[in-house]
Amino acid sequence: MLDDFLIRAALAGLGVAAATGPLGSFVVWRRMAYFGDATAHAAILGVALALAADLPIGLGTLAIALVMAVTVATLAARGWAMDTTLGVLAHSALAFGLVAVSFVPDARTDLSAYLFGDILAVSKADLAYIWAGSLMVIGLVVWRWSALLTATLNEDLAAASGLNPDRERLILTLALALTVAVALKVVGALLIAAMLIIPAATARGLSRSPETMAILAALVGAGAVLGGLRMSLSLDTPAGPSIVAVAALAFTLSATLGRMRRG
Repeated sequence: MLDDFLIRAALAGLGVAAATGPLGSFVVWRRMAYFGDATAHAAILGVALALAADLPIGLGTLAIALVMAVTVATLAARGWAMDTTLGVLAHSALAFGLVAVSFVPDARTDLSAYLFGDILAVSKADLAYIWAGSLMVIGLVVWRWSALLTATLNEDLAAASGLNPDRERLILTLALALTVAVALKVVGALLIAAMLIIPAATARGLSRSPETMAILAALVGAGAVLGGLRMSLSLDTPAGPSIVAVAALAFTLSATLGRMRRG
Protein backbone atom coordinates (compact mmCIF):
# COMPACT_ATOMS: atom_id res chain seq x y z
CA MET A 1 0.00 0.00 0.00
CA LEU A 2 1.19 3.51 -0.77
CA ASP A 3 1.74 5.96 2.04
CA ASP A 4 -0.73 8.81 2.35
CA PHE A 5 1.87 11.43 1.41
CA LEU A 6 2.61 9.61 -1.85
CA ILE A 7 -1.08 9.44 -2.72
CA ARG A 8 -1.43 13.17 -2.02
CA ALA A 9 1.68 13.89 -4.08
CA ALA A 10 0.36 11.86 -7.02
CA LEU A 11 -3.06 13.52 -6.88
CA ALA A 12 -1.46 16.97 -6.68
CA GLY A 13 0.77 16.25 -9.65
CA LEU A 14 -2.13 14.90 -11.68
CA GLY A 15 -4.09 18.07 -10.92
CA VAL A 16 -1.25 20.23 -12.18
CA ALA A 17 -0.81 18.05 -15.29
CA ALA A 18 -4.51 18.36 -16.10
CA ALA A 19 -4.15 22.14 -16.26
CA THR A 20 -0.69 22.47 -17.79
CA GLY A 21 -1.44 20.05 -20.65
CA PRO A 22 -4.09 22.03 -22.57
CA LEU A 23 -2.73 25.37 -21.43
CA GLY A 24 0.79 24.40 -22.43
CA SER A 25 -0.47 23.66 -25.92
CA PHE A 26 -1.43 27.32 -26.31
CA VAL A 27 1.95 28.33 -24.86
CA VAL A 28 3.69 26.24 -27.54
CA TRP A 29 1.42 27.46 -30.36
CA ARG A 30 1.84 31.10 -29.37
CA ARG A 31 5.55 30.74 -28.54
CA MET A 32 4.94 32.12 -25.05
CA ALA A 33 7.49 29.98 -23.23
CA TYR A 34 9.27 32.98 -21.78
CA PHE A 35 6.00 34.31 -20.41
CA GLY A 36 5.64 31.18 -18.28
CA ASP A 37 9.12 31.80 -16.89
CA ALA A 38 8.35 35.45 -16.15
CA THR A 39 5.12 34.66 -14.30
CA ALA A 40 6.73 31.81 -12.35
CA HIS A 41 9.66 33.99 -11.29
CA ALA A 42 7.27 36.72 -10.20
CA ALA A 43 5.56 34.18 -7.95
CA ILE A 44 8.62 34.22 -5.68
CA LEU A 45 7.94 37.89 -4.99
CA GLY A 46 4.40 36.83 -4.08
CA VAL A 47 5.85 34.33 -1.60
CA ALA A 48 7.87 37.09 0.06
CA LEU A 49 4.91 39.46 0.29
CA ALA A 50 2.66 36.74 1.69
CA LEU A 51 5.22 35.90 4.38
CA ALA A 52 5.67 39.57 5.25
CA ALA A 53 1.90 40.15 5.54
CA ASP A 54 1.26 36.79 7.24
CA LEU A 55 -1.08 35.74 4.43
CA PRO A 56 -1.51 32.33 2.76
CA ILE A 57 1.32 31.66 0.32
CA GLY A 58 -1.14 30.72 -2.42
CA LEU A 59 -2.90 34.06 -2.14
CA GLY A 60 0.35 36.02 -2.42
CA THR A 61 1.63 34.07 -5.41
CA LEU A 62 -1.71 34.30 -7.20
CA ALA A 63 -1.91 38.07 -6.66
CA ILE A 64 1.58 38.76 -8.00
CA ALA A 65 1.17 36.29 -10.87
CA LEU A 66 -2.06 38.05 -11.88
CA VAL A 67 -0.34 41.44 -11.73
CA MET A 68 2.45 40.10 -13.95
CA ALA A 69 -0.08 38.60 -16.37
CA VAL A 70 -2.06 41.83 -16.71
CA THR A 71 1.15 43.86 -17.08
CA VAL A 72 2.50 41.62 -19.82
CA ALA A 73 -0.83 41.50 -21.67
CA THR A 74 -1.11 45.30 -21.53
CA LEU A 75 2.43 45.84 -22.79
CA ALA A 76 1.95 43.27 -25.57
CA ALA A 77 -1.22 45.04 -26.70
CA ARG A 78 0.76 48.29 -26.92
CA GLY A 79 3.39 46.75 -29.16
CA TRP A 80 6.29 46.34 -26.73
CA ALA A 81 9.07 43.93 -27.68
CA MET A 82 8.11 40.97 -25.51
CA ASP A 83 11.41 39.10 -25.41
CA THR A 84 13.30 41.99 -23.80
CA THR A 85 10.39 43.10 -21.64
CA LEU A 86 9.79 39.60 -20.28
CA GLY A 87 13.49 39.16 -19.61
CA VAL A 88 13.60 42.33 -17.54
CA LEU A 89 10.37 41.57 -15.67
CA ALA A 90 11.20 37.91 -14.98
CA HIS A 91 14.65 38.36 -13.53
CA SER A 92 13.78 41.57 -11.71
CA ALA A 93 10.79 39.96 -9.99
CA LEU A 94 12.85 36.91 -9.01
CA ALA A 95 15.68 39.06 -7.65
CA PHE A 96 13.36 41.35 -5.67
CA GLY A 97 11.53 38.31 -4.34
CA LEU A 98 14.70 36.63 -3.10
CA VAL A 99 15.91 39.88 -1.52
CA ALA A 100 12.53 40.53 0.08
CA VAL A 101 12.40 37.08 1.67
CA SER A 102 15.71 37.75 3.41
CA PHE A 103 14.17 40.77 5.18
CA VAL A 104 11.13 38.91 6.52
CA PRO A 105 11.70 38.49 10.28
CA ASP A 106 11.57 34.97 11.70
CA ALA A 107 10.91 33.51 8.28
CA ARG A 108 13.66 30.94 7.80
CA THR A 109 11.95 29.68 4.73
CA ASP A 110 13.55 26.96 2.64
CA LEU A 111 13.43 28.74 -0.70
CA SER A 112 14.35 25.57 -2.56
CA ALA A 113 10.80 24.35 -1.84
CA TYR A 114 9.45 27.29 -3.82
CA LEU A 115 12.14 27.26 -6.48
CA PHE A 116 12.08 23.52 -7.18
CA GLY A 117 8.83 22.40 -5.56
CA ASP A 118 8.05 20.15 -2.61
CA ILE A 119 5.34 17.85 -3.91
CA LEU A 120 5.95 15.25 -1.19
CA ALA A 121 4.91 17.80 1.46
CA VAL A 122 1.51 18.54 -0.11
CA SER A 123 -1.25 18.58 2.52
CA LYS A 124 -4.96 17.90 2.09
CA ALA A 125 -5.59 21.66 2.09
CA ASP A 126 -2.93 22.10 -0.62
CA LEU A 127 -4.56 19.32 -2.59
CA ALA A 128 -7.95 21.05 -2.47
CA TYR A 129 -6.33 24.34 -3.55
CA ILE A 130 -4.46 22.70 -6.43
CA TRP A 131 -7.50 20.88 -7.80
CA ALA A 132 -9.76 23.89 -7.37
CA GLY A 133 -7.33 26.01 -9.37
CA SER A 134 -6.79 23.33 -11.99
CA LEU A 135 -10.53 22.83 -12.51
CA MET A 136 -10.96 26.59 -12.92
CA VAL A 137 -8.22 26.63 -15.58
CA ILE A 138 -9.70 23.62 -17.38
CA GLY A 139 -13.16 25.14 -17.30
CA LEU A 140 -11.86 28.44 -18.66
CA VAL A 141 -9.98 26.74 -21.49
CA VAL A 142 -12.97 24.58 -22.43
CA TRP A 143 -15.31 27.58 -22.31
CA ARG A 144 -13.08 29.76 -24.50
CA TRP A 145 -11.52 26.95 -26.57
CA SER A 146 -12.84 28.00 -29.97
CA ALA A 147 -12.11 31.70 -29.43
CA LEU A 148 -8.65 31.05 -28.01
CA LEU A 149 -7.79 28.71 -30.86
CA THR A 150 -8.99 31.15 -33.53
CA ALA A 151 -7.07 34.04 -31.98
CA THR A 152 -3.98 31.84 -31.72
CA LEU A 153 -4.10 30.70 -35.34
CA ASN A 154 -4.87 34.08 -36.92
CA GLU A 155 -5.62 37.30 -35.06
CA ASP A 156 -6.97 38.96 -38.21
CA LEU A 157 -9.40 36.09 -38.73
CA ALA A 158 -10.42 36.33 -35.06
CA ALA A 159 -11.13 40.05 -35.42
CA ALA A 160 -13.13 39.44 -38.61
CA SER A 161 -15.17 36.84 -36.71
CA GLY A 162 -16.10 39.40 -34.07
CA LEU A 163 -13.55 38.27 -31.49
CA ASN A 164 -11.18 40.54 -29.63
CA PRO A 165 -7.65 39.07 -29.90
CA ASP A 166 -6.39 41.23 -27.02
CA ARG A 167 -9.16 39.92 -24.77
CA GLU A 168 -8.34 36.31 -25.67
CA ARG A 169 -4.67 36.97 -24.97
CA LEU A 170 -5.59 38.41 -21.58
CA ILE A 171 -7.77 35.38 -20.77
CA LEU A 172 -4.90 33.09 -21.66
CA THR A 173 -2.40 35.03 -19.54
CA LEU A 174 -4.79 35.03 -16.56
CA ALA A 175 -5.16 31.25 -16.90
CA LEU A 176 -1.38 30.95 -16.98
CA ALA A 177 -1.09 33.07 -13.84
CA LEU A 178 -3.56 30.82 -12.02
CA THR A 179 -1.69 27.73 -13.19
CA VAL A 180 1.60 29.14 -11.91
CA ALA A 181 0.08 29.80 -8.49
CA VAL A 182 -1.33 26.26 -8.41
CA ALA A 183 1.85 24.53 -9.61
CA LEU A 184 4.32 26.42 -7.38
CA LYS A 185 3.94 23.94 -4.53
CA VAL A 186 4.38 20.94 -6.82
CA VAL A 187 7.28 21.68 -9.19
CA GLY A 188 8.47 25.11 -8.05
CA ALA A 189 9.00 28.40 -9.82
CA LEU A 190 12.00 27.31 -11.87
CA LEU A 191 10.33 24.18 -13.27
CA ILE A 192 6.77 25.37 -13.94
CA ALA A 193 7.59 26.48 -17.48
CA ALA A 194 9.02 23.03 -18.17
CA MET A 195 5.71 21.37 -17.23
CA LEU A 196 3.89 23.79 -19.51
CA ILE A 197 6.19 23.29 -22.49
CA ILE A 198 7.64 19.77 -22.48
CA PRO A 199 4.41 17.69 -22.38
CA ALA A 200 2.83 19.93 -25.02
CA ALA A 201 5.93 19.73 -27.21
CA THR A 202 5.91 15.95 -26.80
CA ALA A 203 2.25 15.73 -27.78
CA ARG A 204 2.63 17.99 -30.82
CA GLY A 205 4.61 15.40 -32.75
CA LEU A 206 2.01 12.72 -32.02
CA SER A 207 -1.19 14.67 -32.70
CA ARG A 208 -3.25 15.44 -35.78
CA SER A 209 -5.62 17.99 -34.24
CA PRO A 210 -5.43 20.72 -31.57
CA GLU A 211 -7.89 18.86 -29.35
CA THR A 212 -5.85 15.66 -29.53
CA MET A 213 -2.68 17.58 -28.69
CA ALA A 214 -4.26 19.20 -25.62
CA ILE A 215 -5.54 15.88 -24.27
CA LEU A 216 -2.33 14.02 -25.06
CA ALA A 217 -0.26 16.76 -23.41
CA ALA A 218 -2.24 16.30 -20.20
CA LEU A 219 -1.70 12.53 -20.39
CA VAL A 220 2.04 12.96 -20.98
CA GLY A 221 2.20 15.31 -17.99
CA ALA A 222 0.31 12.80 -15.86
CA GLY A 223 2.71 10.03 -16.92
CA ALA A 224 5.67 12.27 -16.09
CA VAL A 225 4.25 12.93 -12.62
CA LEU A 226 3.78 9.25 -11.82
CA GLY A 227 7.10 8.28 -13.39
CA GLY A 228 8.94 11.10 -11.63
CA LEU A 229 7.51 10.13 -8.25
CA ARG A 230 8.52 6.52 -8.89
CA MET A 231 12.02 7.67 -9.82
CA SER A 232 12.23 9.86 -6.73
CA LEU A 233 11.12 7.00 -4.48
CA SER A 234 13.51 4.48 -6.04
CA LEU A 235 16.61 6.64 -6.49
CA ASP A 236 16.08 9.18 -3.69
CA THR A 237 16.15 12.09 -6.14
CA PRO A 238 14.28 15.43 -5.78
CA ALA A 239 10.67 14.87 -6.78
CA GLY A 240 10.04 18.07 -8.79
CA PRO A 241 13.14 17.82 -10.98
CA SER A 242 12.53 14.08 -11.38
CA ILE A 243 9.07 14.77 -12.83
CA VAL A 244 10.53 17.21 -15.34
CA ALA A 245 13.34 14.76 -16.18
CA VAL A 246 10.81 12.02 -17.01
CA ALA A 247 8.87 14.49 -19.17
CA ALA A 248 12.11 15.36 -20.98
CA LEU A 249 12.77 11.67 -21.63
CA ALA A 250 9.27 11.33 -23.06
CA PHE A 251 9.94 14.27 -25.38
CA THR A 252 13.23 12.71 -26.52
CA LEU A 253 11.49 9.42 -27.24
CA SER A 254 8.69 11.17 -29.12
CA ALA A 255 11.13 13.19 -31.21
CA THR A 256 13.18 10.08 -32.00
CA LEU A 257 10.12 8.08 -33.07
CA GLY A 258 8.94 11.00 -35.18
CA ARG A 259 12.23 11.15 -37.05
CA MET A 260 12.22 7.39 -37.58
CA ARG A 261 8.73 7.54 -39.10
CA ARG A 262 9.71 10.40 -41.42
CA GLY A 263 12.92 8.63 -42.35
